[in-house]
Amino acid sequence: MQTAYQLAQRLLPAYRCKFSRHDFTLAQLFACLIVREFHSVSFRKAEEILRDNPQMLADLGLRRAPDHNTLWRAMKEIIRRARVGRMLDLLADLFARARLLGLAHKPLAIDSTCFELRHRSGHYDRRCRHMALAAGAKRRKRPGSWGQSVNASRSRQLRCTPKLAIAVAAGCHLILSAKVRLGNGSDAPDFDDLLYHAWRRAGVKAVVADAGYDSEANHRLARQDMGVRSIIPPGIGRPTRKPPTGRWRRHMAKRFKRKADQQQYRHRCQSETVHSMLKRNLGSALRARKPENRKAEMLLRVLTHNIMLLCDELED
Repeated sequence: MQTAYQLAQRLLPAYRCKFSRHDFTLAQLFACLIVREFHSVSFRKAEEILRDNPQMLADLGLRRAPDHNTLWRAMKEIIRRARVGRMLDLLADLFARARLLGLAHKPLAIDSTCFELRHRSGHYDRRCRHMALAAGAKRRKRPGSWGQSVNASRSRQLRCTPKLAIAVAAGCHLILSAKVRLGNGSDAPDFDDLLYHAWRRAGVKAVVADAGYDSEANHRLARQDMGVRSIIPPGIGRPTRKPPTGRWRRHMAKRFKRKADQQQYRHRCQSETVHSMLKRNLGSALRARKPENRKAEMLLRVLTHNIMLLCDELED
């Protein structure tokens, strides 16, 4: 909490505007939001935690705990794309000065994951759909009517699925860039923004990603525009014996066939490790209900993860 407060003081203005009540600074509210994400609780529960811990309030210079509505409004104000980007810039700079990034020896790993809309597992949802189909097959009046309704509900759920794509320094698990959106679509369009912002914040020499990011345009962007060695298996599309189209995709197919990039590509699992850390430490389900609030919550979890890493390094 104190680390988040000190970082926010360096980046955020004291107050939103000169006409605000000036009861709490944005840095204090940001630290309270980090506490909420750390404990994986609601805004009301976060208010109770702060109220029951006078020492936490004293460390932030607060006389009373912020109201849950104040925390909710502060999250919409603080977690903006530009401010999140500046916070990631600062965290990457702190790790680079301490020589903790390790990008000189290990690559940048890119991967994406989906969060759950509710606090229940995907296996439970699948079992519910299978039971609904089995029950509907016995009593439906028109062939296919029940199955079509279940498939339509599944399609709507996929369009609303929160998705987080991150670029991770494989040597220290720091998230250098993140992109959030709704919908379980292709990963390839996210490669441009993820690599550019990570390359801008740190000296990226190599990047690894799974076949979901396979694209000739992505290889050209990394190798020709940024001078970054891209390692992506050419596995997109239907299985075929024909060589992949494009110069760099054919180059990847030859190298993967003789396992020339196996040592570098094995670091791709570090991005999956970070996704596991996010879900185990901060939860796999989102508490927000509106699309924009879900995006803000995923970005806040990215910042919370990086701040937790920074605290571990400071303790060491």
